[in-house]
Parts: sequence; structure tokens; C-alpha cells
Amino acid sequence: MTQPQSHHHHLMPFIAVATGIASFSVMDALMKGASLEVGAYNAMLWRSLLGAAVMVPLWKFLGGRWPRRDALRLHALRGLNGAIMATTFFYGLKFLPLAEAMAISFIAPLIALYLAAVLLGEKIGNRAIFASVLGLAGVVVIAGARLGQGGYSSQAAWGIAAILGSAVLYAWNLILQRQQAQLAAPTEVATFQALFSSLFLGLLAPWLAVQPSQEVVGLVSGSAVLAAISLMLISWGYAREETQVLLPLEYSAFIWAAIMGWLMFDEGLSLPSVTGAVLIVIGCWIAAKRQPVHTEQTAL
Repeated sequence: MTQPQSHHHHLMPFIAVATGIASFSVMDALMKGASLEVGAYNAMLWRSLLGAAVMVPLWKFLGGRWPRRDALRLHALRGLNGAIMATTFFYGLKFLPLAEAMAISFIAPLIALYLAAVLLGEKIGNRAIFASVLGLAGVVVIAGARLGQGGYSSQAAWGIAAILGSAVLYAWNLILQRQQAQLAAPTEVATFQALFSSLFLGLLAPWLAVQPSQEVVGLVSGSAVLAAISLMLISWGYAREETQVLLPLEYSAFIWAAIMGWLMFDEGLSLPSVTGAVLIVIGCWIAAKRQPVHTEQTAL
């Protein structure tokens, strides 16, 4: 009886986070479409506002209460971080294929791996390091092949710089995500992420906001729903497993980005991209084989 329950608790955080990352990747594709139409700032502003409109009633219906001061501070901090991080990422997506932008952003999990040791006191196991390095090797194969081909536009340099800046912020976001998940329920996390992102982005609205078209509203609405679902799934998973163990799952986003880039923007997928994706999946599998989970995290 005890063993199946332990196995269930060990597996479910991985399933939740992997599903959340897949959902986020589809959302990225919708946001790229919206950013090409109205710009990254407006796409993110309207997504945050629609996300808040969806999540606040749901949070209240489920009995949500105003968070404690320490949780509210984390919500605000992650809301600010997320607003800047996502806007810069979607700006970069305007000039780069989805899969390549995702590949560049994969420096974030490696940064976060060591931030987790410094900020959260987690011990970095050899398996977690090996899995992350293997995933990064897959990214190097992909990015190296593309850079070797050349052919970037003059604006691509700004896109790459934006993705790199976003990746650094995302590394910190992963740490905040772990701390936030230990203090608040998934619905609260998703609700206040949308609220604070709307608040901070709204400060620039008098100068930058534009009225979206019906097509953009459709893209942003879909991305808002997917973002809320993703945040709840990932928050649930990070409340039950260590950051270093879940980090390699971030690399699976490349697979979804490649699929969505091909379906929505006719972006090709090369042999190096497939090779890199295989390495990424192997890295995720190695991380998921870790045994056993800690009792106090399983109980959360």
C-alpha cells in the first residue's frame, strides 16, 4: 500500500510540470502571433488583463482569501519579474523562430540550478547536474547548427539579446516559483500573477497601449487561459518536488516550440534540431528516475 502511494506522489509532480510546460509552449506560439500584430508589450498587457478577468472570479469561487504579507510580497515580486521577463521574451520571438528562441533561453535552468543552492539551500545532486548538462548539450547542438548557417536579419541581434535577458530573469523566476508554491495554492498563484503583471504593465498603458483587433483578442484570450492553466499545474508540481529535480523538464519546451513553430509559422525542423531534442528528452528522463522524494514535500 505504501509503495504505490509513494510512486504516485513521485510521478505526479513531473506529470503536472511537464503538462504545464507544454501548455506554456502553445501559449508562446499564440503570443508570437499577437506580438507580430500589436507588439510584445500590448500582447502581454492584454493577456495579463484577460488572465486576471478569468482567474479572479475562479479564485473567489473556490474560497480564495487575501494572502498573507509574505505571500503577497512574493506575488508582487514574481508579477514584476514575470511582466518584464515575458515581454522581453515575446519581443525576441518576433525576430527568431520559436524553437531557436527556446533553445537560447535554456541557459535559464542552469542558472536556476545554482540559484536554488544559494537561495533555497538545496543540495545539487550529481544526477540533477548530469541531466541538466545533457539537456544543455542538446540545446548546443541545435543552436550551433543554426548559428553556423548564418542568415540572421539585422533585427535578430536585438531578438537574441532580448531572449538572453529574459532567460536571466526566468532563472530567478524559477526560484520565486518554488518559494511561492510553498506559501500559496495554485489558483492564488495564477490569480495574483495575472493581477500584478497587469498592474505593472498598466503603468505604461497611457503611452503604449493600443486597441487590439478581433484576431489579436482571440490569440491573447487563448494564451491567457493557457497561461493560467500552466501556472496552476507548475505551481502544484513545484510545491511537491525540489527545483533541481524538476528543472530538466524545462528542456521539453523545445519539442513543443518546434511543433508549434512548424504548424503556425511554417518554421522548419532540421536534423540537428531532432538530435538535440532527443538529448533533451533523455535528460528529462534521467531526472525523473530519482528516488525517493522527501516526505515533507510529498505531504504538501
